[in-house]
Amino acid sequence: MKPWLCLVFFTSAFLIWHAEAEFFTSIGQMTDLIYAEKDLVQSLKEYIRAEETKLSQIKSWAEKMDVLTSKSTSDPEGYLAHPVNAYKLVKRLNTDWLELENLVLQDTTNGFITNLTIQRQFFPTEEDETGAAKALMRLQDTYKLDPETLSRGNLPGTKYRSSLTVSDCFGMGKTAYNDGDYYHTVLWMEQALKQHDEGEDTTVSKVEILDYLSYAVFQFGDLHRAMELTRRLISLDSTHERAGSNLRYFEKLLEKEREKPSNKTVATTEPVVQSGAYERPLDYLPERDIYEALCRGEGVKMTPQRQKRLFCRYHDGNRNPHLLIAPFKEEDEWDSPHIVRYYDVMSDEEIEKIKQLAKPKLARATVRDPKTGVLTVASYRVSKSSWLEEDDDPVVAKVNQRMQQITGLTVKTAELLQVANYGMGGQYEPHFDFSRRPFDSTLKSEGNRLATFLNYKDEPDAFKRLGTGNRVATFLNYVPSRRTPEW
Repeated sequence: MKPWLCLVFFTSAFLIWHAEAEFFTSIGQMTDLIYAEKDLVQSLKEYIRAEETKLSQIKSWAEKMDVLTSKSTSDPEGYLAHPVNAYKLVKRLNTDWLELENLVLQDTTNGFITNLTIQRQFFPTEEDETGAAKALMRLQDTYKLDPETLSRGNLPGTKYRSSLTVSDCFGMGKTAYNDGDYYHTVLWMEQALKQHDEGEDTTVSKVEILDYLSYAVFQFGDLHRAMELTRRLISLDSTHERAGSNLRYFEKLLEKEREKPSNKTVATTEPVVQSGAYERPLDYLPERDIYEALCRGEGVKMTPQRQKRLFCRYHDGNRNPHLLIAPFKEEDEWDSPHIVRYYDVMSDEEIEKIKQLAKPKLARATVRDPKTGVLTVASYRVSKSSWLEEDDDPVVAKVNQRMQQITGLTVKTAELLQVANYGMGGQYEPHFDFSRRPFDSTLKSEGNRLATFLNYKDEPDAFKRLGTGNRVATFLNYVPSRRTPEW
């Protein structure tokens, strides 16, 4: 049985167009939207200039005719006594006004509308907007950011500050609501209401916000607050049928609660509130807290005694001839299991070349359905990836050989070089990076993954300023085997 080495290269800067591209899964593809929007702005400005030229011509004609008609109507017979005036009057009404009509009816929108129509096929979809909203919420949870911080754009390390409007916050809340996520519904509807109460100009009404907020609060079991919010809604719109019906329903529930015999031994039904907000519900991932803590740099702390066993050194691949003159810088990251980091494994030129090769091959990363074995997309893996062969370019073979020299494992049994580009709030939740599926027919003939070698291109990231953790800490995906080399 042959052990497999999985070779992965992570980066975050690709430019590529693709219809139905799921832009939120790839920051590289989202950069294309920046240029598309710039092109639309230029097209819009050209349309505005054309409209202004057209209006200027119409205005000039109107002013000229205003002077002329003021003179002609003051003495019609005297004006027409001049044969040239009589001729020009007939000509104007037969020809010149028709030309003006054509000018007024002239459609200057063609260029802009044509460009917009062409660009629209590459626009983000409803799925993209939902994915982007969920990505913001994921960042919000992971880095423990309150909606106010995100809405005001107060993120450390960001060069371009941007804020969310009432409409934006309302949209975030609606996305969460439609997903049955009442925790984030409450957070974002409260933020929308707060900004609305502060007087921000918006087309979203307080009634709309309160409608979603009151029901989401009720879903948390906070009956008293749900009634309070519903009464506020009715005070703004007494004809709101659903609010009136909800209020009567809430009052009946409250009456039933009051009729119940008091029993101090019975657990309270009051919702759990922390720091003025409802407690975030538990989800399907048992390691969620640890996973997010690692992202914040709050991972498992090593004792001073264990830290003393960590060293930096030069690594020559057990006296590999290729590395004797130019060994790699190696640093211990963890003692057990033994995890090391290698520095400057790839040059900037090699990275750019690999990115260039990966451009046309990027596609939404998939996972295998544990029940059917069919490849499918999943919310816990938000990225795009492509696979590069050594025949694609000499740089691929060069990088593969370098990983072989470092690890001592052969690339003959390795998978293709995978290039991954993570999107907005991109992630791949904790998972086993080797197969545990009985339907993988290649396991007996080819063997399972023995190790995953990750080349990571470091990019500026605002969330690093929030204390993001050591990215190597997320790479604990080696097969637990006595044969696994310590590298």
